[in-house]
Amino acid sequence: MTRMPRHTFWISIVGVVAVTAYAALAAVQILVLNPLAAVPGMTLEEIRAEMAAAGENLGSGEVFFVLGIGVALAIGAAAVSIVTKAPPIVPGMTFLALLMCGTVGYFVASFGAGMGLADTFGISGADYSPWALPLYAISAVSAVVVIIGGIAAARRNSSSAASG
Repeated sequence: MTRMPRHTFWISIVGVVAVTAYAALAAVQILVLNPLAAVPGMTLEEIRAEMAAAGENLGSGEVFFVLGIGVALAIGAAAVSIVTKAPPIVPGMTFLALLMCGTVGYFVASFGAGMGLADTFGISGADYSPWALPLYAISAVSAVVVIIGGIAAARRNSSSAASG
């Protein structure tokens, strides 16, 4: 019977936690931090009331649904990696790819809220809070690591094929 590498289990746990933390920060950015930065001088309750009066909202259901897709994919990747006893590189690269794609999820999840703020307050729908920057940075670093990891794996495979 093949034993699962212990690293696969821990990488899977850390990966799920990392993707969930990314989604949580994205949700807080979209639903709390960005509205407060976009409309200074108003409380979150006042912002939501103004938006409701204008027939708009922050779309928290949509935000959680879109961001929840990444969390569900992370849980699925962890389960598959653990059940199949995958080598540690598999969950590692999978979670990095999910974090890399997090920017796309963030954009999709924030689009409705940004447009609601823009329509209600006559502003742009862009990010006003700087707390989106860590999300972009995590995605960028993840992309670089995926590329470097892919190059390293390709070199390792080509050198082992040449010597074998």
